[in-house]
Amino acid sequence: MKSRESLIRLKRFQVDEKRRTLSQIERMMADFERMAAELDREVEIEQQKAGVTDVAHYAYPTYAKAAAARRDNLRESAENLKGQLEQAQNDLAEAVEELKKVELLEERDQDRDRIAQEDAERAAMEEAERARRYRAARIG
Repeated sequence: MKSRESLIRLKRFQVDEKRRTLSQIERMMADFERMAAELDREVEIEQQKAGVTDVAHYAYPTYAKAAAARRDNLRESAENLKGQLEQAQNDLAEAVEELKKVELLEERDQDRDRIAQEDAERAAMEEAERARRYRAARIG
């Protein structure tokens, strides 16, 4: 039983680790999107200050170009994380399934042990009752 308990602890740890990984990827994607949105606003502000919205125009602000490039890189990075997110979701689902299997085996074993214990107790009570009846019959 000890090895099964250790296995359950290991599987729970693995599930927790997969959840942390999934959560990390989701946070990174959200951070990238938030930073990209901030850079969008900064690009708009720079364009309004300069009065130029055409990227090819000679007076287009250099900071707006750099911010737009950074924004695009962030969005591309967030898009690239989608594959990792999907893999992390699959890994978590697999780990949860493995944990469920081990927990079900443990539950089945505990049920079997409980039934065996109840049977033993019932047999002991029946034996005690037979002994009591035997004594009562000998006395009476």
